[in-house]
Amino acid sequence: MLQIYKNFLGNSPHWYKLAILSFLVINPLVLMMIGHENGGFIVGWMLVAQFIFTLAMALKCYPLQPGGLLAVQAILLGLSSPATVYYEVQHGLSVILLLIFMVAGIYFMKDLLLLVFTKVLLKVRIKPLLSLIFCFLAAILSAFLDALTVTAVVITVFSGFFSVYHRVASSRGGDDSHDHSCDNNVQDNFRADLEQFRAFLRSLVMHALIGTALGGVCTLVGEPQNLLIAGVAGWGFVEFFIRMAPVTMPVLVVGLTTCLLLEKLKIFGYGTKIPPSVLEILRDYDTEQAEKRTAKDRAILWVQGAVAIWLVIGLIFHLAEVGLIGLSVIVLLTAFMGITEEHQIGKAFEEALPFTALLVVFFAIVAVINDQNLFGAVIGHVLAMEGSDRISAFYLANGILSAISDNVFVATVYVTEIKNALTSGVIDRDTFDLMAVAINTGTNIPSVATPNGQAAFLFMLTSALAPLIRLSYIRMVIMALPYTIVLSITGYIMVSQHLEPTTAKLYESHLINHHVPADASIPECVLCDEKRAESESSH
Repeated sequence: MLQIYKNFLGNSPHWYKLAILSFLVINPLVLMMIGHENGGFIVGWMLVAQFIFTLAMALKCYPLQPGGLLAVQAILLGLSSPATVYYEVQHGLSVILLLIFMVAGIYFMKDLLLLVFTKVLLKVRIKPLLSLIFCFLAAILSAFLDALTVTAVVITVFSGFFSVYHRVASSRGGDDSHDHSCDNNVQDNFRADLEQFRAFLRSLVMHALIGTALGGVCTLVGEPQNLLIAGVAGWGFVEFFIRMAPVTMPVLVVGLTTCLLLEKLKIFGYGTKIPPSVLEILRDYDTEQAEKRTAKDRAILWVQGAVAIWLVIGLIFHLAEVGLIGLSVIVLLTAFMGITEEHQIGKAFEEALPFTALLVVFFAIVAVINDQNLFGAVIGHVLAMEGSDRISAFYLANGILSAISDNVFVATVYVTEIKNALTSGVIDRDTFDLMAVAINTGTNIPSVATPNGQAAFLFMLTSALAPLIRLSYIRMVIMALPYTIVLSITGYIMVSQHLEPTTAKLYESHLINHHVPADASIPECVLCDEKRAESESSH
């Protein structure tokens, strides 16, 4: 028995093992004491808090094992069912395919990405400007691609930067077998610069992650829930952008301004500059790579560039599901780069598959939230409110719940509720549109508060890069805090003060475009067609 305990969760700290074991013992006891009818709600919230704890301690133990144990126990206790979990997995299949194939596709583009971003790093010497560039680029790319793809790019690029310097600091040269996670071989004269370099990379990574949120909220393809909301509302790409713009554009400007201020003030872990020795090593690396680049290497870069163009076009015009586009990237790159061995291809999937498994565990927790109706009281309270207060409350409620759980799930629950309210005649179309904007901005903006709120943040936290640059859950929350406060307040002001008149004008345009009389209570649209069909079938 003693050896079984020692093997449990491997080398995790003793206190951490005891904490997980105590969770597994307490949950069924509380359920038995209170009873399943009322205890399911309480234990459900306990389970959510415990799962968040495993995410917060990700550097102590990868959350898949402890979180998975909690999820399995939840199913055994009847808090949810395998069928519900499978339904949630089916609902999130597009995100799963994205992680499996797109992240692997980006892996095969690392030579081109590292070349481009190394040039940027070497040319821009002013840290606030460099941070602004990374934040803005991440926002633009996320708006037209998607946040998880951009995060995969960030992970690939910054892992490359770190590995270049760590090899030199460890006197390993071009040794591909070098373990970048181990500092045992780092020479003493490099250790101080290595820690400073980690702080430098952490700040750029966080600026880029915030950028994915700033851009992802703006367009239909930026985040998974955007597509969901737009599909229910019947909005196209342009209409979605215009309806969100009164909130998203001020938030974008304020977010970029916050980026500059944080670097200038050097607070919350920002403002660290790249050590001169590291910059020199990266410059030497870039020169060395350019000198020894062969015709074969140049051909590979051209292939990667061409496939990158296809990637952008495919994602902008949504020619296929993002994951399938990622699979096409893998096929094209490996075929024209001469990568044909199974073990060579397998390396590309090492980064994404653990997180994909963790995401399925997360869907199990979401299933518990759904089956136990943990958010029901909040949703009911918000829907009972009247006037503009209800729109503002939708923004706040979505933001808070997204930070606790998952923004895609929260958006799904809320947009379903307002769709039902519209089709039943409880709200009119104009109110529905206002609520849809509040739901989208609420799930995208305040959710930057925690890694579990945004899939891109959680992906970064559980990636191989996070332990390399010492980016823990708590540190990520602290570094995101100023952004969370400023962006959430800005979004709230825009939703509560400026959204209604602007959307009213757009609403009139919506009526004209759909050739609907101005006095129509509910305009012709996708939802109205559904309501009419339901009414006809009932008769």
